[in-house]
Formats: sequence, structure tokens, C-alpha cells
Amino acid sequence: MIGTNIYTTRKLEKVTNEFISQNDNEENEYLGNWTATLFYVSNKKCWLIINKLTKYLLILPNVKKSDLKNISTIFKETLYSQLAYDGIITDYKLVEKIIGEIALCKTNNDRSTNGSLNNCLFQMDDWKYDYGSFENMPFRDLNNRLNSSPNKMLNWKYPKEKMDEMIKAYAQHRV
Repeated sequence: MIGTNIYTTRKLEKVTNEFISQNDNEENEYLGNWTATLFYVSNKKCWLIINKLTKYLLILPNVKKSDLKNISTIFKETLYSQLAYDGIITDYKLVEKIIGEIALCKTNNDRSTNGSLNNCLFQMDDWKYDYGSFENMPFRDLNNRLNSSPNKMLNWKYPKEKMDEMIKAYAQHRV
């Protein structure tokens, strides 16, 4: 069974401590690992998650502690919706198969990935100022903007381009 690790930053680890998996699964063979951090909009906890291989970003707005037992479903549904918004055409069942079950893990101190997250948090801070409250934040659109910025680590490709390539490669491999 395929599983996906989401490594948490220390900040997020403190909030999700009781849901942290004690044993690390193997790295997801198709999309690799993800790293998540915590940020706040109008005192609501939001997660910013980045894929290590594609630098594709995902925002999970207003994640409550009670949501953590369903984090796999929330992650897959949000990912599928964001992929569609970003113009990456895929089937939900394919996303379910690629991701599998989510395991929250302690930080892996991946400085490169954490640096990418921190750069995106600076942009989020600007947008929080521009939009004001949680209710005014167009999360899908902001997420699309983050995934539509060229990334030096991807040879100036867009994260959404790289994610599209990875999903198409998986779909072709599966056929």
C-alpha cells in the first residue's frame, strides 16, 4: 500500500504531536515526501505544504485538531481541487492511488524545503495584509499564484508544470 509522509516543522509538530507517526514509512515512490508548516490567518490555523520533488504547494485553510484524524481525506480532496484549479487534469481515484494514506512525521530538517516554505510564507504575510480577514482570502487563487512562480531549483520551471509531468508519468506507467 502506498503511503505519503508529511514531515512537519517544529512549529506544526507542537500542534499535531499526538498524531505524529512513530515509524517513518518509505518515501512515496511517485511524488516523494512533503513538508508542512503552520501559519495563522485571523487566528485560524492554516497549513502550507510543499512537495519536495516538484516544489508544488498546497494550502490547507482552517485545520482544526478534530480534522487531524481525517487528514488523509482532507489532503487528497484539497490536492485534487488545487490540481484542477491549476489546470492539471486528473482523476480523483488517481490522486487517491498516488497519495495513499498520510503519515505525519517529525521534522526531517530539510533545509532546502524549509527555505522554500519560508519564502512562500513571506508572500502569504503580504497577502494577509492585502486581504485582511480569513473570509476574504481566496486560498485557491493564492495557491495557484505560488505554484505559478518559476523556481530556480526546477531549472526555472513552474511547480505546477513539474507536478503535471509527475502525475502524467505515473498515469502512463500505470497503464
